This record gives sequence, structure tokens and C-alpha cells, in this order.
Amino acid sequence: MSIQSESRPLTGMAALITGGAGGIGRSTARLLVGDGAHVVIASRSSGHLRETAEELSPLAVEAGGSIRWTTCDATDSEQVLAAVALAAEPTGRLDMAVSVPGGGAMAAVLDYEPEQVAEIVSFNVVAPFIMIKHAGQHMAGAGGGSIVAVSSTAAIQSCRFLAAYCAGKAGVDALVRVAADELGALGVRVNAVRPGLTATDTTQGLVNNDSVVAQYLDQQPLQRIGRPNDIAEAIRFLAGPESSFTTGQFITVDGGHTLRSFVDFSDVVASRATAQ
Repeated sequence: MSIQSESRPLTGMAALITGGAGGIGRSTARLLVGDGAHVVIASRSSGHLRETAEELSPLAVEAGGSIRWTTCDATDSEQVLAAVALAAEPTGRLDMAVSVPGGGAMAAVLDYEPEQVAEIVSFNVVAPFIMIKHAGQHMAGAGGGSIVAVSSTAAIQSCRFLAAYCAGKAGVDALVRVAADELGALGVRVNAVRPGLTATDTTQGLVNNDSVVAQYLDQQPLQRIGRPNDIAEAIRFLAGPESSFTTGQFITVDGGHTLRSFVDFSDVVASRATAQ
């Protein structure tokens, strides 16, 4: 039996994913497309977007949805607004929006420059804020929808040498709570996923570091590093109708790491300083 002949839970729904060409975004797009959605993936550069869209196009056709891409800086309000409009074109509304972008540099608290902290915190908070603003406005005018932000276990743990990143992700969590509180009456749900260490293009320096991985596994009940699809499955649940009574919540996908302690990045910071 083909996928198209089956009932797809997201048939007739439209979605936007910023950071859609990275590991987590790509895996999320695959799940949404496979369930019949019309999906737009967006990021700053076109190369991986085009490759991802080409890869997922046969699945989209079979499932009865579509996959398109657009370049978009997730911290640029006008570009995100345009991406929201593009994502809504197939159906006239936007049902699901996912904000993936985030990141930050390692440094001791006493070594960060104020400008560096401001940049990291701003990047992590402003990207989901802009998505919530524009996707939320569209959804509120169309009867509702679901917004999912990617946070981090760093939002709720002390992570030495990641003070700016921790502050940024804690800001994401606070933003999600308030947005969910305000937008619920408009039919818009806002939730977040907190990944643990996950093997993506941007985390290769950590997942290929045997000492770091050993520390993570020592602090995890589940003895493996996360995969992009682990995070995408949680995003898919929060984005879709299966979680229609869930808002202002956080799913931590970390192998149980937050049950124990965060790792010590002292050796990583020292080795990077030596390399410079």
C-alpha cells in the first residue's frame, strides 16, 4: 500500500521550519512531509536547502504534500514574515512552525566579552521570538496553530564555559512560557524541545571527542548519543494535532542526562585555546 493511499495525519496542513537544512530541521521536515504536510524549509544558505528539498520531494509526492525551500535569516523579521507567507500559500493558512536555530561559543564567564554575550543571547532568543511573532499572528487570524522552539538542556543545567548559551536558552524557555500563556486564548499553542548532546553538523567537535562523549555517557542512563530523528520525533508530536491539549511545555530528549550532572568542558576550552 502506498503512503498516499493511507490516511496521513497532517494531510492538508502547512508547516514552516527555520534551520530546516540542518540535522534536526531536516529530520523534522522528513517526518512532517511523510505525514502529508506541505512544508517550507528555510535557512541562511541555499545549498543544503536545495539538497534536502530534492531528497524529500519523492516522499512529499507520495504522501500528497509538498516540500519547498527559501533562504531566510531567522533573526530578520521581514525575511521570516515572507517565509510565513510562502509556507501558507498551498492551503491559505500556517498550521505548524518550528524554530531550530541556536548556538554559542565556549568561554569562561570572566573571559567573555560583553558584545559576545549579547550576540549569543540575542541569536538564541530573537530567532524563536520572531517566529512566534509572525507565525503566531498568522495562526491567530486563521483559527490557531502550533509553534515549537528548540531549546536545550543547557536552559536548566549549569554548563561550565557555556554561560552565554545557557542564558540564551533559558530565555527561550521563558519566552515559550509567556507566549503560550498569551496566545492560548487565540488557539495558538507554543512548546519547546530540549535536546541533549545530539550528533549534527554543528556538534561534530563534541561527538567526535572521546573524552566528552565518555563524560556524557557516564551521566546518562541511556548509553548513546542522540540522533537528529530523536529530537524530530518530539518536535513532530508537539507540532501536530496529537498534542492539541499541550502548551507551554518542554520535552527533554537527552537520554536521561538531566537526571544527573552536566559534563566539564575544561579540556575542550583548553585545547581550543592552545590551538589558537
